[in-house]
Amino acid sequence: MTRIVIGALTGVLLMGLALPAHAANREHQQLMADIRMLQEQNQQLQLVLATLGDTLKALNAKLDDQATTSRKQFADQKLLIDNLSGDLRVVRERLDENNTRVGTLGQELNSLRDAVNALPAQIVPAPVTMVPGPNGTMVPAPAPTTTAPGATAPSAAPTQPAPAPVVPTGPAGGLSPQRMFDTAQADYAAGQWPLAISGFEQFIRSFPSSDKADDAQFYIGESYQLDGKFKEAVGAYEKVIADYPSGDRVPQALYKRGVALSLLGDNDRARESFQQVIRNYPQSEVAVLAKQVLDGLNRRPRE
Repeated sequence: MTRIVIGALTGVLLMGLALPAHAANREHQQLMADIRMLQEQNQQLQLVLATLGDTLKALNAKLDDQATTSRKQFADQKLLIDNLSGDLRVVRERLDENNTRVGTLGQELNSLRDAVNALPAQIVPAPVTMVPGPNGTMVPAPAPTTTAPGATAPSAAPTQPAPAPVVPTGPAGGLSPQRMFDTAQADYAAGQWPLAISGFEQFIRSFPSSDKADDAQFYIGESYQLDGKFKEAVGAYEKVIADYPSGDRVPQALYKRGVALSLLGDNDRARESFQQVIRNYPQSEVAVLAKQVLDGLNRRPRE
């Protein structure tokens, strides 16, 4: 009986020891299976990463090629634009030159047209010579006739020779606007003030719509002032201001008008002229000069 009990206990004990060993073996097998699965997944992930790396390298190479192509195209376009800009600048310069030539030719054509239109009215016809007629009346003298050699011409009352018709040379003497202006300016540069004034006045009369008309009027004032005729200079500068208000000579005319008035001793009007330059044309070069002269005048006692 005792042996039976001991055998039963031994069997139970052996069974108890075998069960944990079997469970541990199963856990080990499961762990190994999980490790193998992770290793397979890791290999698949590495394969995917390698594929992505190759794809990324190919994409980078393609982007580099596209960037190189884009830079080359941009450089070509920039070169083309630069060439077009240069051509456009040349065309614009030639167009401006042609416009200037057309304007000059138009002024010369207007001058010639005015001269031609004035010819019929300015030609003086030859006067008709009257001689006594057979009945004591005055009749026009007959035209001169040619006599045969050795023949004597019939006597007739003495007649005065008819004067030749007077043909004027036109308003500008046939000169183009530019040539007439250059001639007057040459007299101005040579210090021939009366000749320069006369030339600029003739230019304004002949070509009042020229873009140099305000320059001519301004140089008239300059000629008077350099000749010491300050009162006449003031009047000439005022004509620039009044007749050409949108011209580029107005700031200079205002400043020079102030200088001439100051030389005449009219400091109040001179101050007004300088103040007008500073107020209306503050960015002009003469505005700085006007301010300097005005500061000097303001330090003087007002008359």
